Formats: sequence, structure tokens, C-alpha cells
Amino acid sequence: MTWKRALPWIALLLLAGLVLGDVRPPGGWPDWLGGGSDPQLRAGGRVSARVERVVDGDTIAVTIGDGDRRERVRYLGVDTPETVKPNTPVECGGEAASALNRRLVQAGEKLTLQFDRELRDRYDRLLAYVYRARDGLFVNARLVRDGAARTLSIRPNTAHAIELARLQSAARDARRGLWNAC
Repeated sequence: MTWKRALPWIALLLLAGLVLGDVRPPGGWPDWLGGGSDPQLRAGGRVSARVERVVDGDTIAVTIGDGDRRERVRYLGVDTPETVKPNTPVECGGEAASALNRRLVQAGEKLTLQFDRELRDRYDRLLAYVYRARDGLFVNARLVRDGAARTLSIRPNTAHAIELARLQSAARDARRGLWNAC
């Protein structure tokens, strides 16, 4: 048997050994393989949350479930101008994006967080598509539609990339928000 033919079998045996032997790679399994220590937070899953505060145009602080778990949530698929980044000046449109986000998701607001393939970014923030519980408003999309955010597609979290790109194109064509002021 040649190496090229044997390689798939070797890989399968190694994988079986890892799974059956309960051996985990350093840092645990990636989220897309079911990693993470909290069964409530899983790739592709949903959780209920309540807004504690709006941090800026694309980040909020929430409590999850019954309020016993606090998390910082970064909106997936969008990017707003900076307003609170250390050693960075407030960017054009940043204050307007933060103000719109505060109007959309006020403190105490109930939300549904929908996860994509990766749960966290390098700053350990949860990555989510955010929906208001009271009316189902897709907050990420509203920010883009109103010109307060640009799209930001980072693989593998691209479930809404096409929808958000269409909304950005319409906002740019209509010169809404950032597309007019900046």
C-alpha cells in the first residue's frame, strides 16, 4: 500500500483514537466541532439574553438565560466606526451608530442571540446575530440598512453575508448614514 492510499486510513485511526481515548487537542476542540465548555452556547444555536448596556455601535453587554451569566456580544457580519477603542479617535459616524444601537436595543431589552459557526472572537466576545424578542427585528441588518454599519464577513461566520451585502448596497445607493456623512 502506498502512502497516498494509506493516509486516509491513518487519519481515520488517529481521529478514532482521539475520540475514543477522550484525548483533546490543546485548547479544546474548535467550536465548529462541538467545542466549548458550555452546552448552552453552541455553534448554530440560539439563546435568550437581556441587554445590560450598549457598548458601541456593534457591541453590547448582556446577561444570558436567568441572568447568572454575563457576556460581551460582538455583532456578526457588521462593523461600525470606532467610538470606545483605546488610543483611537472617535471615527466619523461612530456616535450615530452607537446612538442607533442604543435606540434599537435598550437596557433591559430581551433578545435572541443566534450563533454561526464560531462562537468567540480573539477578545473572547460572543459572536452573534442579534434579534429583538418583542418583534423579531434583526438588529445587525437594521444597522446596515440605515447606513450605520458596513458589512464585515469573516469566514466561517457568513450565514447572512448575502443579505447584509444587499442592504449595504441599497444604503450606499441611497447615501444613508455613513455613505452620506463620511
